[in-house]
Amino acid sequence: MTFLAEARLANVPWAALDGLGPMLAPALEAILSGQSAETVLDRVLRAHRHLSADQRRVTAEALFGVGLWRRRLRAHAGPDAPPLVLLGVLARDLGQHRAVSLDVTLPSPAPPPDDWRDRWSIPDWLADVLHRVHGPDAPLAAEALCRPGPVTLRANRRVTTRDALAHALADEGRRTAPARLAPDALHVTTRPANLTATTAWQRGWFEIQDEGSQLLAEAVPARDGDTVLDLCAGAGGKTLALASRLPAATLHAFDTDRERLSRLRARASRATARVHVHLALPEDLRVHHVLVDAPCSELGALRRGPDLRWRLPPDAVTRWPPAQRELLRTAARHVLPGGALVYATCTVTPDENDAVVTSFLAEDPRFTLEPVSLPLCTPDGCLRLSPHVHGTDGFFAAVLRRAA
Repeated sequence: MTFLAEARLANVPWAALDGLGPMLAPALEAILSGQSAETVLDRVLRAHRHLSADQRRVTAEALFGVGLWRRRLRAHAGPDAPPLVLLGVLARDLGQHRAVSLDVTLPSPAPPPDDWRDRWSIPDWLADVLHRVHGPDAPLAAEALCRPGPVTLRANRRVTTRDALAHALADEGRRTAPARLAPDALHVTTRPANLTATTAWQRGWFEIQDEGSQLLAEAVPARDGDTVLDLCAGAGGKTLALASRLPAATLHAFDTDRERLSRLRARASRATARVHVHLALPEDLRVHHVLVDAPCSELGALRRGPDLRWRLPPDAVTRWPPAQRELLRTAARHVLPGGALVYATCTVTPDENDAVVTSFLAEDPRFTLEPVSLPLCTPDGCLRLSPHVHGTDGFFAAVLRRAA
């Protein structure tokens, strides 16, 4: 059986590799040594602007593909196989291209590995995490992390609807399909789409945002007219999702990264959303609801960075809980009686999710766990999203209600 994660590689123009070996070898070596594939790719494409469209595409697929599939490729070619041999195996066996021209000798073709960690190119420590979280479905979770996530839009309810946005984009040659979970989400099916060149983008009709991230904003139990603080706002994706859903709400946003807050201001202006952006969090600020989208290991977004699993240290899942608990303490000081604190992450580990919530509730008895008011709420009252089940990035959310 050919899985989706493998099948997409058959559509890559691998014949365009001919003659690119000398350029790709040092780039692949850099990635296998720990450099970001995205950074290396950008550097290569800037240095070789003469490449054709097919050559540019195959360069990207080569760098990202070897970066992602290195464990599987080494299981076949050997742990010390040169980078171009790994690329040749990628193109021949996963890409189904039988005439690889890289001037290297490849091992004989072999069937996919039986060990799911090898097959889906998962580090041992990450395989342990997936098994702990998903049990017997761990191989399915691993396979989903090898598929690129869709490009998803969120329609800005302040100025349009999802259907109107879809029609407007179709008029400009961009095809979309409604997402099945988030009410304002559209998956883009045209490639490449060049979305920022559309009239809809210029008018502020949409933001690019994963469907799971949109659902986190939906999980905030706010009514229009409430006050809401996004404590870890970043560049404002969830802040603007709240502004779209709650046009009469008073929104506050804070983050320690001022550059990202600057981007939030620009995005809010384009979306016609009014957001109070704070460079310093006012001690006396009190709101009905606080969203804490806490920094984390980001394991839920691994499909967005093909080589990220190989650059994360094994302690990635244990380094964040102290900071996450401190953020909850800070957030609790700003929640009005009767209000709610929503704790969210883009990871799937119990260490960063359940354990942090349990610790906080034991420390502050004013708060109790309240079921997330979404159909996807799990029996324990939380929101848990994963790529292999929901098609979204991996997310967690819990609603913690303060006593009145």
